[in-house]
Amino acid sequence: MLVRNEDLFIEWSIRNILEFCDEILIADHQSTDGTSKILQRLKAEFPEKLRYHSIKHPRESHQLIRHYAGSQSWIFGVDGDEIYDPAGLKKFREQLVAGKFSDMWAIFGNVLNVKTLDQENDTATGFLAPPCRSMTKLYNFSAIYDWSGNCLERLHGGNIAFRAGFSEAQRNDYHKATAWEESLFRCLHLCFLKRSTLDSADKPRLNIMDKYAWNVEKVVQKIAQFFNPKAPQNWKEEKYARGESSTVDISNFVSR
Repeated sequence: MLVRNEDLFIEWSIRNILEFCDEILIADHQSTDGTSKILQRLKAEFPEKLRYHSIKHPRESHQLIRHYAGSQSWIFGVDGDEIYDPAGLKKFREQLVAGKFSDMWAIFGNVLNVKTLDQENDTATGFLAPPCRSMTKLYNFSAIYDWSGNCLERLHGGNIAFRAGFSEAQRNDYHKATAWEESLFRCLHLCFLKRSTLDSADKPRLNIMDKYAWNVEKVVQKIAQFFNPKAPQNWKEEKYARGESSTVDISNFVSR
């Protein structure tokens, strides 16, 4: 987990993946809200599972996992605004351990990009993937022997060296073959909500790659937005608000 100012949902996010993960590596990128305090409390509660690291730049988060390349490990990247179905993950883990997806490099799960969250009535409304892109990050590190180079954050960028018999094309679009209601690997992506008590309420924060990685396409996009204020204001609106709005039951995501 790479986190920065996530005090509104970070505990919910972590508790929902506890049983799925053998170990949780947390890279705290200089949080200034209550995130660090929450993480330290959870670390004290689960000392055998949580590993806390304070980092100065997002790229340090990739160094925490790079050495797993070539091992029999699935690396599960989770952000502070991602809430997974713990019961579904428990069954999905059994399939992973049994080797059902061992010939895959990456698995992409079902997602609801949440616009409104009604925890009192156990519902969330937003945009499903598909037709939106799936932003889940689950990688089979036994398929590679190195992932190095310019990685601005964990599991993004750089150069991947695949073992014989594997390639980046071996991607399982689980979300396209499985309906949301039947999915074992599904996520509430709270990307349009405030993640921190310090966040502005009027717009979602930028992705790390939007903030640190710049290219000609992004410069042109910023110029277009200047002359057309009605255009999507950031990458999240463009990628995560496609198709019809859906309202789903989230009772499986909430522990009572």
